[in-house]
Formats: sequence, structure tokens, C-alpha cells
Amino acid sequence: MPDFPAAMDARPPAPLLSRRPLARTAILWAGLVLASGALAGLFQLAGFPAALLLGPMLAAIAFGVRGAPIRVPKVGFQAAQAMIGCLVAHAVNASIVATLMEDGLLILAVVGVTVVASAMTGWILTRIRLLPGTTAAWGSSPGGASAMVAMAEEFGADPRLVAFMQYVRVACVALTASVVARLLAGSGGTVPGGDMAPGPPAVLASLAVAGVGAWAGLRLRVPAGAMIGPLVLGAALHATGLAAMALPSWLLALAYAGIGWTVGLRFTPATVRATFHALPAVLVATFGLIGLCGLWAWGLTFLLPIDFLTAYLATSPGGLDSVAIIAVGTHSDVSFVLAVQTLRLLVVIVTGPLVAKWISRGAAPAA
Repeated sequence: MPDFPAAMDARPPAPLLSRRPLARTAILWAGLVLASGALAGLFQLAGFPAALLLGPMLAAIAFGVRGAPIRVPKVGFQAAQAMIGCLVAHAVNASIVATLMEDGLLILAVVGVTVVASAMTGWILTRIRLLPGTTAAWGSSPGGASAMVAMAEEFGADPRLVAFMQYVRVACVALTASVVARLLAGSGGTVPGGDMAPGPPAVLASLAVAGVGAWAGLRLRVPAGAMIGPLVLGAALHATGLAAMALPSWLLALAYAGIGWTVGLRFTPATVRATFHALPAVLVATFGLIGLCGLWAWGLTFLLPIDFLTAYLATSPGGLDSVAIIAVGTHSDVSFVLAVQTLRLLVVIVTGPLVAKWISRGAAPAA
């Protein structure tokens, strides 16, 4: 007769089996943190304004492409966005509204050029048959990467390809904007907007604004609501003197890392394999769009009393949170940058379905 207790004892204990993947996950996260810190330190020494964003993003891309099965939880990404919203709120006030009122038509023209250029990029990618029509349309949309991926799936596009195109663009925009900011504005110094020892009332007020603002933004389904909600609420309270806002540098650094890790870990082996044939064209299209926006930014300096760095960041095609980090870390006009970027995000959300349908119709003829 078999010895059932002995047979049961021969199996590994259940807790041991469950500890193995947890241990691997912990090791991978530890490696990602160390790699992120090393790269961020190098970028910091080189004087890049967004060193604490670029380091984690590049490290996460390396880990993601190699198949690391780790992801930033959705709530973690939203918390990071809320912190960035509070950071920007500390530097921005109601002048965004004034900027929109004074230069609304010109800002709308800036947004229009970016949206039309991205639509033409999607149309070209479709005509050369590198990507299906709706996928190219949503993947080329200049902003709101998370919203674009979610909406694209509802309209029948491949969410993997759309996510790949969107986050390639976000990564390229963050890298090029950081390089331009480094060349034009010099060293980025410490964490922008951070305070090593802020007072407890200011920290508590900021955390309350982050929590309430993010909840309201998500509840109202505002595009990038986790960031826009705290930004609007914090700016209103800060501008009126009802609340003093400050966040410790270590918390902002963690928020920067959360944004960078979220973007970088999107580059999975399966997505890279599925889109490898289209990668050269996607990169050419992305940098072409960035270059076109850069030319438009240069022309904008002749029409408005703003410097080139402000115009460049304002016209950068996407990555609202990463562009906001760079803008706050330099001497650019944060109000103008956020006014253009926020308006473009709203326009893209509204026009996205129409552009996707137009491109899909254009792709109908067979070869």
C-alpha cells in the first residue's frame, strides 16, 4: 500500500513554489533599479535636464526587450503622473488660461500643423503597406499614448503595434528634447521642483492635491486625468495662495522613474518581433515629424516673444508628462508649453477616430 504521507512530502512545499517567481521578480526589479540609477547618474553628470527620467527609461527598454516579465502597476503609473501634475502645478498658474486667450489662434495653428503632419505620416505608412490603415492612424497620433492604445483597440486596430509606435515616439521625443534642452539651457542640476526637506504642511497639501485631483480626473475621464487633475487643482490652489505645495526630491525622482519604467517596459520581445519589419520606417517617420515640429518651432520664435527651447518643447509631438518634466527643469516658459501640449492632447483625442477612418478609406485600393 503506498505511503500517502511520504508521497505528499516528496512534493515541494507550495510556499517554496510561490517564492521562486517572487524571488526572480525581486531580483529583476533590483537590477532595473541599479541600472536606472547608474544611467541616471551618467546623464546627471552630463547635465541633462531629465536625467532621472532618461536613465530609468533606457534601462527599462533594455530589460523589456530582453523579456523581463515585470511591469509598473497601473496605479503606480497613475501615482507617478499625479506627482508630476503637482510638480507642474507648483510652477504653473492661471497664466495658461491667459496664454490660450491671448495667442489662441496661433496656438491652434501650432497644434494643427502637428496633427496634420502626424496624419500624413500615418497615411504614408499605410500606402507603402507597412501597417494596416487603422493601426498606422492610431500609432501616428501625436499624443496621449495610453488613451490612443485604449481607443485604437475599440476601433479594430492592433493594440500591440499601436503601443509600439506610440512609445517609440514618446521615447524619441524625450531623448531629442533632452538633448536640445541640454544644448540650449545647459546643465539640468538637481531634481527640478524638488526640495530636500520641505515642510510637512506643504507635503501633505501636495499629496492631498495629488490624490483628490487624480481621482477627479480619472472619474471625469479626462485625457491623462491622473496628471491633468492634480495639475489643474494644484495650480488653482497655488495661484490663489490657498495652499503651499512642495514635494521631496526623492519622491519626485521615484515619480520620474515610474514614468520612465512604464514607457521602457512596453518594449517587449513579442512586440519588437511583430513590428521589426516596420521599425526603420517608424523611426524615419518619427524623427521626420520631430524635425518638422522643430522647424515650425523655429518659425514660431519670429511670431511670438518666446525662445526657441520653449517653442520646441511646446511643439514636440507627444509625451505630455516627459515634456513637462523637461520644461520645469529648464528656463523655458512652462505655461506656454503646457498650454500647447494640453490643447494638442484634447484635439488628438477628438480627431483621432476621424483621422483613423480617413486613412483606412485611403488604404482600401489593393496593390
